[in-house]
Amino acid sequence: MKGGMPPGGAASLLSVEGFSVRLRLPYGELRACEDVSFTVEPGEALGVVGESGSGKSVTMLSIMGLMRGHKEGVLRFKGNPMEDLSSLRGRDVAMVFQNPLNSLNPSMRIGRQLTEVLTEHLGLTEREAERRVLSVMERLAVPEPESLMRRYPFEYSGGMRQRVMIAMAMLCEPSLLIADEPTTALDVTNQAQILHLFRELQERFGTSLIFISHDLSVVSQIAHRVMVMYAGSVMEVGPSESLFRDPLHPYTRGLVASLPRLLLAERKKPLASIPGAIPSLIDPPEGCRFLPRCPRAVEKCALRAPKALHVGNRIVCCWLYEEGGALS
Repeated sequence: MKGGMPPGGAASLLSVEGFSVRLRLPYGELRACEDVSFTVEPGEALGVVGESGSGKSVTMLSIMGLMRGHKEGVLRFKGNPMEDLSSLRGRDVAMVFQNPLNSLNPSMRIGRQLTEVLTEHLGLTEREAERRVLSVMERLAVPEPESLMRRYPFEYSGGMRQRVMIAMAMLCEPSLLIADEPTTALDVTNQAQILHLFRELQERFGTSLIFISHDLSVVSQIAHRVMVMYAGSVMEVGPSESLFRDPLHPYTRGLVASLPRLLLAERKKPLASIPGAIPSLIDPPEGCRFLPRCPRAVEKCALRAPKALHVGNRIVCCWLYEEGGALS
């Protein structure tokens, strides 16, 4: 998706500043995310990318109030400060999870699970809730909604179950929708259809979207801006088109370089990879968390974590850009 949106301001729908989460485990304290800051603007799609284990999902689950742990930082939703978004779940903020079969009750008809959202959150009667469910499903181009309402989740494919989860999330017309790897378990055709559905949601409802994925090619199709995370920290934030065209942070460069190439001449080159693995978040490296794997590390990287630096229309957390520096 072309273009980008400015990072923040008084009119931001969601503002997250210095958000950190500590989880107490039997074998130590896990520093799930560290000093994470970002914004989501009205009507914007923010992509959150990074390798598995980079803290994407745990950060968003903690912001939603779906994960216990010690939290620090400031969250604001429509300008109102709050500890997390738990009080807004279902009505103002909704979430679509990766595996819809695990999110839906296998012993309850789909219609009952959908109408329950409206009776609980909006106080509608069963008949009113059923009419609204059918209306939303028709607007989302769900085929044969009346038949679907009478069936159980296991009677449908993964793609159709994901449509049901998206419809459930949109029933109360939330201002913010968080989608956690919603296309990972789907084939390419269903992926394209689900991405088209998310774009339709934004156009029809004006919904803001946080789209979490490790698949950069999927994120590039839907996100206005992209936030790159690694080991629970933010590495780079910027407009989707420019970030993928000219990545600034060494980690972002590694991710983009590892994408499979379509051109025949490029396919003959060895597929690039980032050596090493994400460190343990119980005992992460001092300084920059990407230090052990970074090909451009300098002495300062080991001393303390880099601060967020504004480089053009990007935010980059890398000491190489201090005082106007740049990667060559």
